[in-house]
Amino acid sequence: MNLESFYSVLGGACFTLVGLWWAAMQLRQDWLEDEKSRRLAGGIYLAFLLPGAMSLGAQIGGDNKLVWRSIFVFTAGLAILLLLRLIALARGAKQAGTTHRLRWLLILIYLLVLVFGAAPELAKPLGLSALQVEAFLLTLVVLAGHGLAWELLSKPRNKETPR
Repeated sequence: MNLESFYSVLGGACFTLVGLWWAAMQLRQDWLEDEKSRRLAGGIYLAFLLPGAMSLGAQIGGDNKLVWRSIFVFTAGLAILLLLRLIALARGAKQAGTTHRLRWLLILIYLLVLVFGAAPELAKPLGLSALQVEAFLLTLVVLAGHGLAWELLSKPRNKETPR
């Protein structure tokens, strides 16, 4: 598959997952009752939205590498900041091990996205273009987003919250 097709498929899949997450939010209104739960649910939303936005950036950039690189660097930097805020929010609370580890893994992945966006020549020793490396990394972000969604969806409902 060529990269243009890949980013087209990834972007479509990510925005579909954003829509599905909105539907999940409608079914789990209890997540909106307190700021912490709302932010955790929002973190999952971003795990699908941000790779979708970067996929659009890869397509919009065309032959202009500065466009996709700028979008990837900015978005990855934003993702890192938001993930650090989520980790700080969860500090002191009983954290699910998988969820906590996935957030740190996402920070590492987004750091790599930022590095390869800022210095695409680093992909050459791998025998890949920077956009190919980024494609692999964004796939990992979406997979981690699925893991985060599963963790949150599998938590029992607050017994006081009606369905």
